[in-house]
Amino acid sequence: MPTLNCPQATFINMPHKFRGFVAGFGSGKTWVGCAGICKHVWEWPRINSGYFAPTYPQIRDIFFPTIEEVAFDWGLKVKTKESDKEVEFYSGGQYRSTTICRSMEKPQTIVGFKIGHALVDELDVLPKLKAEHAWRKIIARMRYNVDGLKNGVDVTTTPEGFKFVYQQFVKQLREKPALNAMYGLVQASTFDNELNLPPDYIPSLMDSYPEQLIMAYLDGQFVNLTSGTIYTAYDRKLNGSQETIQPGEALFIGMDFNVGKMSAVVHVKRLGLPHAVDEIINGYDTPDMIKKIKERYWLYDGSDYRNTRQIRVYPDASGDSRKSVRASETDISLLKQAGFIVSAPGANPPVKDRINSMNAMFCNAAGQRRYRVNADKCPTYADDLEQQIWGTNGEPDKKQGNDHRPDAGGYFIHKEYPINKYSLAGVS
Repeated sequence: MPTLNCPQATFINMPHKFRGFVAGFGSGKTWVGCAGICKHVWEWPRINSGYFAPTYPQIRDIFFPTIEEVAFDWGLKVKTKESDKEVEFYSGGQYRSTTICRSMEKPQTIVGFKIGHALVDELDVLPKLKAEHAWRKIIARMRYNVDGLKNGVDVTTTPEGFKFVYQQFVKQLREKPALNAMYGLVQASTFDNELNLPPDYIPSLMDSYPEQLIMAYLDGQFVNLTSGTIYTAYDRKLNGSQETIQPGEALFIGMDFNVGKMSAVVHVKRLGLPHAVDEIINGYDTPDMIKKIKERYWLYDGSDYRNTRQIRVYPDASGDSRKSVRASETDISLLKQAGFIVSAPGANPPVKDRINSMNAMFCNAAGQRRYRVNADKCPTYADDLEQQIWGTNGEPDKKQGNDHRPDAGGYFIHKEYPINKYSLAGVS
């Protein structure tokens, strides 16, 4: 019988066309990917498969020896043709099929053959754009027209931040739930494969890596590895909330002004503490945001929107964060004329004061988590809190577009829960 641990067995039996196995070092990623190839070899004789690695040395040093071991485990024999970058499979001396191996270093060279199953190993090692290019090239090779054949692709990788695999197997599915039938993901820990590792392997990792890297390289979690994240105290689980908007209750809305990309984060209060329970993204301008807010949270009586709850807005005082000018009086007036209570400072707080207030509310020096986010209702906001990083100039990075929602939430938090209100020394 094939040798698989529990996450590996779960992965190998998933029915999805595209399967992802995201796991830490030493968790058996390439092993389970090779097991998927061997399963394909048994089920679909003479339909070739493919193995794709970041570099050719990885094919030689990792895939060739691993596939030989796994094939033996599955009752198969292999003939490695290193010069051709191919592996042939045999059973009882009878040829069954071939795995064609290619490097993703130059995706444009992945042409000229067809396969019915693919293993893409360590995809997130590649830069995001190159990974996208390689993925498209590999998908184009999957063109056997045989009844019952999935033309499936297995991806096995260590999580390298919020890169291609996260976008393809997590974020995309959240935005397009219908794809859940096509994409499946298993995240595994090195601990799941502990019996197959030397006794000092995991302790050596614990000694060698800081906490954030341990989350990725031991626990198989998606964390930001690009550089220091801004909202370091935010934890999706520990700061999670299941609260939702209740009929008639007051709403507290932080709003960021950016033409074409206006954002709002909607809060309720529970026992005096804030919960983010909804988000509005990509509003065009202030009138558009007013319309969206009224449509969602007030009652339409057939001719106009009826004020059925108090709405308090905490707007960006600078209007467009890309310009050093204050928001126009028209914008503030429009919000007031709409029937909202507007809490607008004369100027925005210093950026680091706002960020410190956010981090102090997410988790203060005493370990108290007083600001919670319903990530199901605020998926973009939750992603941004995890992913926004500091730029090389020491200011929050705005190049990736992760700044609008945290800015919006921060205007509300800083106004209602400023850090000096609690005298929390040492919170950063």
